[in-house]
Amino acid sequence: MLREALQRLTTPGKTRARALLKLTTIECSAARYEEALHILIENASLFQKLTSHSTKGSYHSELAIIFRHLANSERREDYLRRAIGELEKADHEFKLARSIVYRADVKNNIGLILFNLSRFKEAHKYLDEARRLTARFKDKARIAQIDESSAQVFIAEGKPKEAEAVARRAVSAFAKGGHFCMMAEALITQGIALARLGKTESAHFIFQKAIQTALRIDAPNIAGLAALTMIEEIDHLSPTTLQAAYQQAREWLSSSQSQDIKIRLADAAGKVTASVPGDLSSEQATEILLIKPGDLQQRVLAVECETIRRALAQANGQVTHAASLLGMSYQALCYIIEARHKDLLKERSPVRRRRRSSREPTEG
Repeated sequence: MLREALQRLTTPGKTRARALLKLTTIECSAARYEEALHILIENASLFQKLTSHSTKGSYHSELAIIFRHLANSERREDYLRRAIGELEKADHEFKLARSIVYRADVKNNIGLILFNLSRFKEAHKYLDEARRLTARFKDKARIAQIDESSAQVFIAEGKPKEAEAVARRAVSAFAKGGHFCMMAEALITQGIALARLGKTESAHFIFQKAIQTALRIDAPNIAGLAALTMIEEIDHLSPTTLQAAYQQAREWLSSSQSQDIKIRLADAAGKVTASVPGDLSSEQATEILLIKPGDLQQRVLAVECETIRRALAQANGQVTHAASLLGMSYQALCYIIEARHKDLLKERSPVRRRRRSSREPTEG
């Protein structure tokens, strides 16, 4: 649609410039950073002639974002320096335009670049300043974006607990505002934090939710990133899940130009290959193929145990909510856990014993 609009917008001006900026944003979302850079460089003269400081600021800001992504994917620190230079130009233009909100965006992006340079303390300083500026305008979506950036910094610092709390807050804000693309990205960040906290089941569920959210808005590249990150962050996925995640990640990220993505996919392929069991002995193979007494019952119990485990993870260990997800009563689920799956007792939240009423009779 944007390319069709640009064919009709033949006159150089603000409207054509805005269409070009939107097109580069889409290219970046699809991880086609070289294409996005080509669009902006090719139309540099158009933006230079504009009198709108806010549009010119957006041009430099968009360039900075592209250079940051290219720096990450191609391991080029010089691109980070170029990104900082573009952000300084953007800040100058937004200052002339008296746009505090956009200046907050600039500070957010500087914080992300400082994070890439492992200058975490400075990164938090810029992000905190960006959040304070944005809070004045009560822009919940922008505040959530800054929170998601802070979560990434916390993960890099080795502080997954703080990262998970901030990312969860961002996910909630994006969901309420209907910003599902950004919600999917924040879910990936939350999933990483949960995995590094050792909460494997919860992390698995969040990555699945990120994939589902991304596919819902037809953003397969983000779904691919979620699947790829799930492979990287969760060590004990079943071979079937590993294979499915890799297969779809490779398909959904097939149009990505990022070298970093290609390297990550190659590493994931190695993990999938390593999960395939080696050759079996003749006796082992025969034993697997033969029907054993009680085998069906054991399989049913295993499936039941895994289903309850997932429900408890989704419900943060609360048996009442897990029972609701499974379509059964609280008492029935408690009985099943205590009678057939005692290993799941550690997965549930602690039982709260009700205090005895003073009216209840005491034993004589």
